[in-house]
Amino acid sequence: MGNLCVFDHPLIQHKLSILRDKNTSVKEFREIISEIAMLMCYEATRDLPLEEIEVETPVAKAKCRRIAGKKLAVVPILRAGLGMVDGMVSMMPNVKVGHIGLFRDPETLEPVKYYFKMPPDIQERDAIVVDPMLATGGSASAAIRFLKETGVRHIKLMSIIGAPEGVKKMTEDHPDVDIFVAAMDDHLNEHGYIVPGLGDAGDRIFGTK
Repeated sequence: MGNLCVFDHPLIQHKLSILRDKNTSVKEFREIISEIAMLMCYEATRDLPLEEIEVETPVAKAKCRRIAGKKLAVVPILRAGLGMVDGMVSMMPNVKVGHIGLFRDPETLEPVKYYFKMPPDIQERDAIVVDPMLATGGSASAAIRFLKETGVRHIKLMSIIGAPEGVKKMTEDHPDVDIFVAAMDDHLNEHGYIVPGLGDAGDRIFGTK
């Protein structure tokens, strides 16, 4: 059964207050998205398995622990998910990065895949899907379904802000996927925006409208 984890760390909450401010510049918004992703990555990877090794220090031999060969992939949902990648790669330099591009069909309103590029060994990797906003949950659910169809067995979802509607859809569609958010907001408005949210994350990352 997937679990919802809401981060209440003071550093994350402080940075989130800057993200929400409508007067925050594109440069600062982009930097803080990356910083929050880095901090969240620290907790989202807490269950990585370790193995014991022996290291020779300048003084003596020491028994240490390192990550036990676990292969990971970070998978941003285009385009806003790109803003979270650099922070995670700085924490895990050897991680591979896949990309999923989705758009909503204007008639059926269902997510349609227009870009899907994964590492060739994606089936052997644990995937962390990243998207700053978990609003309706439609894109996140579809992205995870596409990953499962390629054979990925272990998937986590990491968003900065979540809405109850998105969490509900995710837990219904993918009860095996753990969800990590920095904040749970109140609801979605009639346009599908998270309230109070922070506006359109993609526009604020890339300076578009």
